[in-house]
Amino acid sequence: MLLSVVVPCMNEEDSLPMLVDRLIAATRAWASEVEIVLVDDGSTDKTWDGICAQADRHSCVRGLKLSTNRGHQVALTAGLMAAKGERIFMLDADLQDPPELLSDMMAMMDRGYDVVYGRRSERKGESWFKKMTAHGFYRLLNRLSDVPIPNDTGDFRLVSRRALDAVLSMPERSRFIRGMFAWVGFRQIGIEYIRDPRVAGETKYPMSKMIRLAFDALSSFSIKPLQIATRLAFLTLIIAALMAVYVFWSLILYNTVAGWASTVLVISFFSGIQLLTLGIIGEYLGRLYVEAKGRPLYFVDEHVGQSTDVSVRDVSKQA
Repeated sequence: MLLSVVVPCMNEEDSLPMLVDRLIAATRAWASEVEIVLVDDGSTDKTWDGICAQADRHSCVRGLKLSTNRGHQVALTAGLMAAKGERIFMLDADLQDPPELLSDMMAMMDRGYDVVYGRRSERKGESWFKKMTAHGFYRLLNRLSDVPIPNDTGDFRLVSRRALDAVLSMPERSRFIRGMFAWVGFRQIGIEYIRDPRVAGETKYPMSKMIRLAFDALSSFSIKPLQIATRLAFLTLIIAALMAVYVFWSLILYNTVAGWASTVLVISFFSGIQLLTLGIIGEYLGRLYVEAKGRPLYFVDEHVGQSTDVSVRDVSKQA
């Protein structure tokens, strides 16, 4: 049984040697049937040189270099499409998720599970703001989503070939892979662990990317934001009707002159609601536009390692 390990990398030259050493140690029990697929997501440092060096040192290491930065979820997808194993282990290059948990995940999969995901019981080395926003994000997502997505989880997981094939059959461009695995179903179970601080470098998920990922997650697995926009529209109509009654009543009884403050307040309120509603609709329309173009998710610039499978057009051999 072949085991594939897929790791997206973005400016991770400092962590690569430790990453590969720990992965090889963690997979020693399956040493003759392991492939480690490292995907360089348009790094600007020497990450690709490090991947090539590791491929020279270890025959089980394969490397894919994307033609440009496509984001973590697309880089992970590229590695998953290249993976050939019957079981596929996913983790990030920063080693916040311990590769040593693989043996426990394999044992759970031996019991018949198709997806074994890591659930973070504690997050070391992260600010209180990130912990708070991450906690709130998963609860909000589950409240709005049509599909239950496990709380406090990432892409750190072991999956079966049939679960992976089901996810890879989903062609959307705005990818939220942990949600996609939840959507396909099959037997799933979580294992709690303590998330460690990064071993080197800085986070590749600043606030802007976290917000973008949150929008992708909400729009990919729920239409409730659109329903909320509709409810807001009805609410504003009710408020407008009540305000109209109040205005006419005041004019008849008190002969009042409308003040500028109330006018500005009303205009601001309704304008805000309208812009919010248009923004929500725009998010969904934008995704329809991107999907309609049907462009490939990525292109592979270079690849190293024995028998590396390239699932999209390889531009490295074009003149």
